Amino acid sequence: MAVLSLLKSINVPAALEAKIAGESLFNDGVGVVVFVILLSIATATGDANVTVLEIGKLFVVEAIGGAVLGAITGWIAYRAMSTMDEHMIEILLSLGIVAATYALALRFHLSGPIAVVVTGLLIGNRGASLAMSEHTQKSMFSFWELIDEILNSVLFLLIGLEVLVISLDPSFTWLAIATIPLVLFSRFISVSTPILLLSVRQTFTTGAIPVLTWGGLRGGISVALALSLPAIEHKPLLLTCTYAVALFSIIIQGLTVKAVVNRTVDPTLV
Repeated sequence: MAVLSLLKSINVPAALEAKIAGESLFNDGVGVVVFVILLSIATATGDANVTVLEIGKLFVVEAIGGAVLGAITGWIAYRAMSTMDEHMIEILLSLGIVAATYALALRFHLSGPIAVVVTGLLIGNRGASLAMSEHTQKSMFSFWELIDEILNSVLFLLIGLEVLVISLDPSFTWLAIATIPLVLFSRFISVSTPILLLSVRQTFTTGAIPVLTWGGLRGGISVALALSLPAIEHKPLLLTCTYAVALFSIIIQGLTVKAVVNRTVDPTLV
């Protein structure tokens, strides 16, 4: 979510902004799914037989199942909103549908973040354009922007408080620093590969690769997942590396991404 906050302070082409925002939203959901799968493998007992097929099945059920659930609940919310024009009721309806979607996802062992993202996309796009008045749109978006800011603030506050009670071993400093370029290189590969493959039939904004690479901020989600690890031997090391990457991402990348945009993106497109 750090990326979405960043987009409010810099000017980027609309197409590139949509790619950054969309990728950020789905990255969080997919990241949680991959984390759960890897954690299940790592903590499996010696008798557990974890196969590639089972891993693939778990990913499909979590990710695709979550997307399908989100599409269903988002469509229900859209149809309900199209029958009314009362902004307070529609805001409460959106709040209730998000809570219900996440609860259903947990109940059926699906990805709650992905389900809620898909629901939000349907309500915020199709619902906003076809089922909401202009007044309702402004009220709805203002409400969820406020909720986003509050939850982000609470998350980072809890993360800051957690630092006071956990022990970060100073001997891990150099390894944590070495993790930063490794993460950036991995980000570059994951961004450039699909863009180069898709550029055969689709035109991308100039500077898309460096902006998406440097603008891929790691924040609250990464630290929260690291903190959720069970009490294993390597948890302090993983926490130290995660905190180092998150701090570098938010402070260094966050403060310099505007300069990267100005240097790589054609100003006439902004």
